[in-house]
Amino acid sequence: MATGFEGIAINAWLVWILPFAGAAIIAAVARSGHRIRDYTAVGFALASAVSAATLLPLALEGTEVHSQVNWISSFGLKAGVLADPLAIVMTNLVAWISFLIMVYSTGYMHGDRDLTRYWFFMLFFIGSMQLIVMSDNLLMVFFGWEGVGLASYALIGFWYYDRKKDYVGREGHVAGGIPMWTSPTHAGMKAFLMTRAGDTMMLAGMFLIFMHAGTFGFKELLEDPSWAFAMSQQNLLVPAAVLLFGGAIGKSAQFPLNEWLLEAMTGPTAVSALIHAATMVKAGVFLVARIGPLFFALGTIGAFSTEQFFEVVAWVGAITAFLLATQALVNPEIKKVLAYSTGSQIGYMMMAFGIAGLSLNFVEGYTAGFFHMMSHMMFKASLFMGAGAILHTVGSRFMTDMGGLKKPMRKTYIFMLLASLSLAGAPLFTSGFWSKDAIFAAVLDSGYAYSWPLFIVAVVVAVMTAFYTFRMVGMAFFGNKSKHIEEMEQKGHHVHEAGRSMLVPYAILAVASIAIGVVGFVFEAQIESLFAAYLAESFGIGEEEGGVHIAILPEGDRTFFGLHPIAAAASVGAFAVGGALGYLFYIARKANPQIISRSIMTRAIWKFLYNRWYLNTALYWGGVILPLAVYRFVWRYFESTIIDGMNPALQYSMTYMSRIVKGGQTGITQTYLFVFAVGIMIIMMLLLL
Repeated sequence: MATGFEGIAINAWLVWILPFAGAAIIAAVARSGHRIRDYTAVGFALASAVSAATLLPLALEGTEVHSQVNWISSFGLKAGVLADPLAIVMTNLVAWISFLIMVYSTGYMHGDRDLTRYWFFMLFFIGSMQLIVMSDNLLMVFFGWEGVGLASYALIGFWYYDRKKDYVGREGHVAGGIPMWTSPTHAGMKAFLMTRAGDTMMLAGMFLIFMHAGTFGFKELLEDPSWAFAMSQQNLLVPAAVLLFGGAIGKSAQFPLNEWLLEAMTGPTAVSALIHAATMVKAGVFLVARIGPLFFALGTIGAFSTEQFFEVVAWVGAITAFLLATQALVNPEIKKVLAYSTGSQIGYMMMAFGIAGLSLNFVEGYTAGFFHMMSHMMFKASLFMGAGAILHTVGSRFMTDMGGLKKPMRKTYIFMLLASLSLAGAPLFTSGFWSKDAIFAAVLDSGYAYSWPLFIVAVVVAVMTAFYTFRMVGMAFFGNKSKHIEEMEQKGHHVHEAGRSMLVPYAILAVASIAIGVVGFVFEAQIESLFAAYLAESFGIGEEEGGVHIAILPEGDRTFFGLHPIAAAASVGAFAVGGALGYLFYIARKANPQIISRSIMTRAIWKFLYNRWYLNTALYWGGVILPLAVYRFVWRYFESTIIDGMNPALQYSMTYMSRIVKGGQTGITQTYLFVFAVGIMIIMMLLLL
């Protein structure tokens, strides 16, 4: 425990302060020249990453830094950072991936006239995410939470000129009367409003807890669990936890608040990489990783059940994983396929964190979820940056306008293939295989009553993931050049490899995803050991008779490299089936995918998936069109007719009464005496009755 800015604690504070400081001065620095401005922005991202790296020895030693300063004295609230193993690992992932994306941006965004604004919001984005990761209390988390929401709104709608080339969706595509193509400004506003729905739930959950606990601090909430017992007695603890999870549903684009993520592709591809790999959508996953052990431990200490919360987390994740994977099967835009994939893979992570709380071994599911998040951050950032390189040279977001890029963009092809294999879960040598297999094993080992339905969903999603990944690679790099590329070349524009500033960042991350995969079992074991010690030390989870107890399967229930036999077979089988189909249709081109149009049934399914299960249509009809129709009806027949009609009626009646009263004001004394006498007579008659 440290107070203020003592020793290594200052580095924990600097992790999130430095990006904010860079954002604050970037406009002033821009006056000294564009190159200095660009180097300054990248430099502050690097400084934040170096500060994060200095904390790694603490995590490896299993220690932590908890530093606080006075903040809101009237409420007894303190601002603080909590650099425990969870936060340290996460902050390094965020910092270094963000740094690589900033380097990539120097090439991708070169020449953009609004680059100063871009650097400001990118640094602000990174600082806000790091504030979420490093905060020791829910209130500071919420400040960072709103910061990433603001930055995402500004960067998704960065090209606010709304040029047609910056839209997402195919122009003219309508589902249920709702246009399915979106401008940058519309997409930014949609993301802002939909995530605010989740933020409102999160705020409600925070203050429910504060009302009973009197604190927002994670450490303080665990030290005195009496508040949790009181809330449990009133049946408020699980609802408060679910409300907090509502914030994660919004930020991480989980069902039913998933629609904003698909249209957030209107922003620059570097922004997409940042949102999907290092910030924004990972904020929700990290929040669940932060509060999950807290609620699990509280349930154990207080002898009350929090299983309903973890069930909600697991099933929301499973539904989202399946829902978005099905839509990725048919979408023609490379960035949207990757966006669907992000939401689907985050569903896996949520499923793992949920199953951890329903399991006999919390550590296994928790480690699996976090390991998959680490893996996904690397290969998805690489894929987005590689896709940006393709868009940069081809000038189209549609995969039907690509094809034949394997030779002219050979390096990009190799690195995207490596990252794609990790996404698809290629066995034994990719990080994606090990992290996904860990989730399968955690589900099977959980002992949860409905573990098999969850497992089946997970395997089906893995099959679809392998298919749409090979489909993306095949459509972009294999086959003949598209007409679009041929027309470009006729005009003198030839497809070329990305520049070094763009190529190197996604090459590093692609190679890293394979390098971790090569030592996947050892790496997974190290992560599990790290988190087992962390959970035992901080929450008492897994402790037995004073030592760390990690449940393992009986001898013979694990196979080669300790893999669970059923989980391993399912992982390999899912990759084989999905990959083979993708290879057959889109790489080897042995079969024509147009065969689906020959059957009414398959054509109807394709249309249903292409129209996004009509969820976007339902969103607009239920959340925009029908409410506006009701408001117009109320305005026309209530406000305009009744309310607006009452005002003139009241005015005219008062004017008429005024005239009557005015008529009695003659100024003649005899008239006043006559009226007075009549009034007395009327009163006397009433009294006599």
